[in-house]
Amino acid sequence: MSGSALILGSAGRFGRQAADAFEAAGWTVVRFHRGRDDLATLARQADVVVNGWNLPYTEWAGTVPGLTADVIAAVQGTDATVILPGNVYVFGQDAPAPWGPGTPHRAQNPLGRVRCVMEQAYRDAGVRTIVLRAGDFLDTAASGNWFDRIMAKSLDKGVLTYPGDPDARHAWGFLPDMAKAAVMLAEKRSTLSVFCDVPFPGYTLTGREICHTLGNVMGKPVRLKQMSWTPIRLISPFWPMGRSLLEMRYLWNTPHWLDATAFDALLPGFAHTPVEQAFGMAVQGAGFGTRSTQTNRWRLADKAVL
Repeated sequence: MSGSALILGSAGRFGRQAADAFEAAGWTVVRFHRGRDDLATLARQADVVVNGWNLPYTEWAGTVPGLTADVIAAVQGTDATVILPGNVYVFGQDAPAPWGPGTPHRAQNPLGRVRCVMEQAYRDAGVRTIVLRAGDFLDTAASGNWFDRIMAKSLDKGVLTYPGDPDARHAWGFLPDMAKAAVMLAEKRSTLSVFCDVPFPGYTLTGREICHTLGNVMGKPVRLKQMSWTPIRLISPFWPMGRSLLEMRYLWNTPHWLDATAFDALLPGFAHTPVEQAFGMAVQGAGFGTRSTQTNRWRLADKAVL
């Protein structure tokens, strides 16, 4: 089964990968342009609407509720299915791992609450929705994620900069794999529940395991250096993004991983990209060549989205 996919945020991380994956699978893909297109008109013509709109943390509270309402209004009364890239923020700091569809959404921090309210809005509206939930993203291009903005910044010196406990398990989703899974779920959308919460298992790795993987990818030893949060804490009173980063710091010290049960039942035999290959592509995307070193040209900016 295929059809037409409307991609919101096609220039962003998940949106870009989803557009490519749907096209590769033979779907008709429409990339939405905010300044030109009418959402309601295009949504009525789509079988699937991928909500890949990507906003800085500092805009979530003020913007996400309105965008969510716009998408819901656009698809209500149609047969379109919304695909939403979910995250693990909804569970909160004290949720026991593994995190899955049955894990309560108990986040109390502001960013976590925004995501809880957003997902509940889709559920309450009764529109067909697939939440494909992942941990931190690995991308094939420098796209403002934790890996390319923080962790890879000193790889040319053989250093992995790690933001938390190097022995805590941490969930990662490789975006091309996640996008491929979104297409496969879309193709069986008629068999899914109206609101379908699917954790994407991806990779579960400690900082030390990532360091070892990167050593193999780079073809030279890579040592782990823990990131200092002190500069962010000192300037956070004057820097809203810094406050948001501090708010989500707990995820780097809280062991967590995603329960693969629902995913494996829906997509048995799904072929995940081997972890070294995925990190190799992420390294190249961050501005380095595998088994060589290049200069990583970026710096953290207020408009970063992590």
